[in-house]
Amino acid sequence: MDFEKRAMTEAEDKYSFSQSSQICAQTGLIGYLRADMDTDGNGFFSSWNDWRKDLKTQEFKDEFDAVINSLREEGDILHNRSALAKYCYSTPQAKMKTDQDYYGVRVDTEKYAYLLRLNPNKGEYNLYCYCYRRDWLDSHIILAKRGIRFIDLHYKEKFRIRDGDMIRITTSDGESFDRICRYVDDYHVEVGQNLFHICEFAERMEANGSKVIPLRSDLPEQCYAVHGETGEVIIVKKGETGYFPTDVKTSGKEKSRELVDEYNKKLGVSKAKAAAMYWGSLYGFDTPGADPASFDRDGNLLKRERKEREYER
Repeated sequence: MDFEKRAMTEAEDKYSFSQSSQICAQTGLIGYLRADMDTDGNGFFSSWNDWRKDLKTQEFKDEFDAVINSLREEGDILHNRSALAKYCYSTPQAKMKTDQDYYGVRVDTEKYAYLLRLNPNKGEYNLYCYCYRRDWLDSHIILAKRGIRFIDLHYKEKFRIRDGDMIRITTSDGESFDRICRYVDDYHVEVGQNLFHICEFAERMEANGSKVIPLRSDLPEQCYAVHGETGEVIIVKKGETGYFPTDVKTSGKEKSRELVDEYNKKLGVSKAKAAAMYWGSLYGFDTPGADPASFDRDGNLLKRERKEREYER
C-alpha cells in the first residue's frame, strides 16, 4: 500500500507517549499498539489499547493491519529486531531528544497518522504505535507551536514556553518543584497532571504567594559567563539567579571572553544561549531576555529587549 514514512520531528515525538484525556481528544487518538520481538528478535507479540472506539472504523482497522503487515515485510523496519536496530542506528535524526532510549518514525496515509516509538534493545517493548486522525493531530501540532502563555492577574503575558517545556514553582515557604507543561489550547494548559485555564493558574499562584519561572528546554543546564564588573570567569545555572565562581585565572575581560566562548563551544552552547543564561542569572529567568530568541547569533541583545530593559529602569 502507499504511505509516507519518515523520522519524526521533535514536536511530534511527545505524541508517541501517553497523553492526557484532553490532548487525546483534540488530536484524534484512536488507540495504540504495543509489541515486542521476543528473545530471539524474530517474534511479534502485540497488544492493542483502545482510546476512541467511535474512530476505530472498519476502514481504519483494515488500513492499520495493512500498514503493520507492510512494515513487517523483509527489508522493512519491523521485520525483526535486527532490522529495527539497523534502521535506528543508521537514522540518527530519528533519535528522540527528550528520551534517547527511543527512536521515532511517522507513517502517514491519506487519513491517518501512525507514530512509531522504537526501542531496539532486547528485553524492552520494541514498538509503540500511536494511531491518530491525521488532520486532527496536525492541527493540534500547528497550534501548539504558538507556545504556552503564562500571564499575570491583569492578563499581561509574563513569559511563553514551548509545548512540553517545564516550569519551576517556588512556594512562599521556599519549597520548589518542577512541572512539565503541555499546550491544550490558547487558554488552557496542563501543569503536571492538572488542567488549568491560564487565568485560573495565575490567580492560584498569586493567592499562594508562589513564584513561577520557565525552565526552557533550549537553554543548557549551566554554562560559562564573564562577570560584568570583575571580568572573572563564572558559571551560571538555569533557573538560578546569581552565579558560581570558578578557579579560572585570566589577564582581563578580553581573555576571559575568549576562554568563555571556547568553553561554551565545547559544551555545545551557542552565544545566544549563553547570553540568555547570563541575563536570567542577573534579572530572573521569567524576564524576556532569558530567552535565546532575544539575542542574535553573536550574543548581542536585540533592540526590542534593550528598549524593554531601559523602560524597566
